[in-house]
Amino acid sequence: MSSFSISDEIGITSPDTTVNIKEVFNIDTEGTIPAFSKKSQLVPDIDKNYVFDNDTTKAILAGFTHNRRVMIQGYHGTGKSSHIEQVAARLNWPCVRINLDSHISRIDLIGKDAIVLKDGKQITDFKEGVLPWALQNPVALVFDEYDAGRPDVMFVIQRILEEQGKLTLLDKNKVINPHANFRLFATSNTVGLGDTTGMYYGTQPINQAQMDRWNIVCTLNYLPNNQELNIVKSKFDNQLDDKIYQNMISIADLTRQGFVNGDISTVMSPRTILSWVENAKIFNEDIDYSFRVSFLNKCDETERTIISEYYQRCFGRELKI
Repeated sequence: MSSFSISDEIGITSPDTTVNIKEVFNIDTEGTIPAFSKKSQLVPDIDKNYVFDNDTTKAILAGFTHNRRVMIQGYHGTGKSSHIEQVAARLNWPCVRINLDSHISRIDLIGKDAIVLKDGKQITDFKEGVLPWALQNPVALVFDEYDAGRPDVMFVIQRILEEQGKLTLLDKNKVINPHANFRLFATSNTVGLGDTTGMYYGTQPINQAQMDRWNIVCTLNYLPNNQELNIVKSKFDNQLDDKIYQNMISIADLTRQGFVNGDISTVMSPRTILSWVENAKIFNEDIDYSFRVSFLNKCDETERTIISEYYQRCFGRELKI
């Protein structure tokens, strides 16, 4: 990663064009936003069927335009990370995602000593990690599962959260000034206060001094019924009957309502619905079986009766459990 230079590949280090916000993102905001005219290999691919949430898109665009640190919080499967990627894709802004799981350590981000050959001799040289590299490039760095990061990692990130946050590499006696077009984003299932639902094992409370450094915190909820339906249909070219798609969305809504009411502990995300449709294609449009292997078998056994009632209510038939 550290050997890859965006400026060498595309020849520019700053946005050199603009895009119309309303036309490109289909939200109720007028104006233009800076963008790159050329695409590098780190720019995500465009999903032409992607539906942009109005508030979330405005928050992300503010991050790109005004160099604000933006965190997007919400339930799993709402498209938090893909939302940032799809904005970056339309701006031709290089984007790198890092999942802050328990295996990501401080040295993974900062760098470490490595043995290299120089003039035929083995010497120890410090190899910079992804964080120093990203800071020195016009890159949108996205920390996924931010609330699952290890404490040593979180304190490394805390310093660069400031608007002109510099990174000090003690191993090289070097201070890195961030590139003018470096951008920082994060996604989380919780809002830094820990998980009270039991759904997101491994997450933890975030230091409030660090939370205070995030300039913008946006909540991305599940899409309205009609928008979610259009997304599912567009991704699969109406390969199933419209009524089936609608029933799938309806049962997902019931699981979400049941979760809020405390009746069940597992919800159907948009990702689950898409997986259900894909499995239905694999299993010769056996909707019942596909539902069991896509969602029901992931649920607590004591809650499957309730979920089968949801299924009966939507599809008008009993579900074997």
